[in-house]
Amino acid sequence: VQLQAFGGGSVQAGGSLRLSCHSSGDSFSLNTMSWFRQAPGKEREFVGGISWIGFADYADFVMGRFTISRDNVGKTVALEMNKLKPEDSAVYYCASKKGSNVLQETSSYSDWGQGTQVTVSS
Repeated sequence: VQLQAFGGGSVQAGGSLRLSCHSSGDSFSLNTMSWFRQAPGKEREFVGGISWIGFADYADFVMGRFTISRDNVGKTVALEMNKLKPEDSAVYYCASKKGSNVLQETSSYSDWGQGTQVTVSS
């Protein structure tokens, strides 16, 4: 499975960005898709994920600012980010795993996109 993430960029604090991730896999509709992020010098962390039936879960720091959605026909998953803060600056990765559980551990995911940079200035 190849995942390609795009949509990153630079934005001022309080702004919005929409990230997208396209999958080449045939089993996309049965996979859980998640977003992670990694800031310089920090470990990669879970941002949010969505199961194949549409159940979404988010990290506590999201606090209602981000929304994940998926299009099983188009094999894409999107991360809509609003009210961005400078601490949201990181490389964002999409990831895929089999099964319906949205898990927060990076080791649970078998396929990863290349990452897209998000920079939020104050």
